[in-house]
Amino acid sequence: MGRVLIIGAGGVGGVVAAKCAEVPEVFSEVVLASRTIEKCERIRSRIGQPIEIAEVDADDVHQLVDLVEEVSAELIVNAALPYQDLTIMEACLATGVDYLDTANYEPRDEAKFCYRWQWDYHSRFQERGIMALLGCGFDPGVTNAFCAHASKHVFDEIERIDILDCNGGVHRHPFATNFNPEINIREVTAPGRYYQDGRWIEVAPLSVSKTFDFPGIGVREVRLLYHEELESLAKNIPDVGRLRFWMSFSDEYLTHLRVLQNVGMTRIDPVVYEGRQVVPLKFLKALLPDPAGLGEGYQGKTCIGCLIDGKIDGDEKRYFIYNICDHVEAYQEASAQAVHYTTGVPAMIGAMLISTGVWRREGVFNVEELDPDPFMELLPKFGLPWTGEFLD
Repeated sequence: MGRVLIIGAGGVGGVVAAKCAEVPEVFSEVVLASRTIEKCERIRSRIGQPIEIAEVDADDVHQLVDLVEEVSAELIVNAALPYQDLTIMEACLATGVDYLDTANYEPRDEAKFCYRWQWDYHSRFQERGIMALLGCGFDPGVTNAFCAHASKHVFDEIERIDILDCNGGVHRHPFATNFNPEINIREVTAPGRYYQDGRWIEVAPLSVSKTFDFPGIGVREVRLLYHEELESLAKNIPDVGRLRFWMSFSDEYLTHLRVLQNVGMTRIDPVVYEGRQVVPLKFLKALLPDPAGLGEGYQGKTCIGCLIDGKIDGDEKRYFIYNICDHVEAYQEASAQAVHYTTGVPAMIGAMLISTGVWRREGVFNVEELDPDPFMELLPKFGLPWTGEFLD
C-alpha cells in the first residue's frame, strides 16, 4: 500500500481524491492539499471514505518538501496548475518520491506548450531512482494509451493519427471554460500546429475546421489546435506520418472568445490600470464561473478518441478508439462535470499502476512509453469504458 499526496483541489483534484479513496488496498492514506484549505474541506465533506487535507503553496519548493516529509508521501499527483509542474518535480527530487501530472509545464509569462522543460529532468529522476509520469489525464493520457494500444495490438504500421475531442454538453452559463479559464484561453488562442512528414506546420488559431460524426453525440464541427500529446507521440510512435488534434467549440463560446480577444481581455502581458499593473486574462479569470462548479445541471456527453489510419497485412485500415462520458452520470458519481471526471480517473489509474509497481521505471516518461494493457484494462473498471472499431 502507498501514501499518495494530491496537490490541487479543483475539479480534477476532487475526482482524483475520491477515486484514490475508493481503493484503500492500494492507497493506505490519501492527502489532498491546496493553497486554499476551504476547497479541500468541501471535497472531503462529500467523499464517503476518509482522506486527510493540508494547506500548501505549490509555488514554494520548501513548503512542498516539508509537507511530503510530514505526511510520508510516496507519490505526488499534481492536479494543480501547469505553472507549478517544475516546483513540484523539484520537491519530488528533494524527497525521493514519484511524480504524476495531467498537463505539461507552461511558463506564466508566455503561452508556450512544450515538454522540453520536463524531459530535461529525465537523468536527474533516473539518478534519484524515482519515476515521473507526464500527462496522465485523458488528452493527454488516455489518448496516448489509445495510440500505444493500436500500435501494439491493431496495426502493423500507423500512418496518421487525428485526436478528436468533442464536448457535446450544455451548461447553464452564457460563457464558461471547462478547465481553468486562464489555461484554457491561452491554449485555444495560440497558433495551431500539426506534425507532418517530420516537420511542424503552423496555422492561425482555430482557422482550420472539419466535421466528424461522434458516437453518442452526432455530427459536430471541430477545429485544429496544438495539444501537447502531439509532441510526445511524434517522438514515441515510430514512423507516424501525420499527427493532428481537433476540438469542438460551441458557437456561443467562439463568439464570446472573439469579442474578448478584440477588446484585449485575453492578453497575458500586463497593462497599467489606475496606477497598478493588471493582467487582463487573470482579471477575466476572476469574473468567469469556476469550472469546478459547472457539474450541477450540466447536460450531454463528451466523446474523445483517436482516429487512426494504418496498415494491417498491407491493407489500409481506419480505426476509431474512443470513450463516451455523460455529464449527468459524472456528477451523480463524483460531483464533477465529465471533463474533470475523464481527467481525474486516468490520473488515479496511473497512480495505482505506479504505486503497485506495474508501471515502474526510473526517469521521466509519457504514457505511450509504457505498456498500455494494464491501463486499458482498468479504464472501464473505474468508469471510463472504451470502444475500438474499424470505419469504412
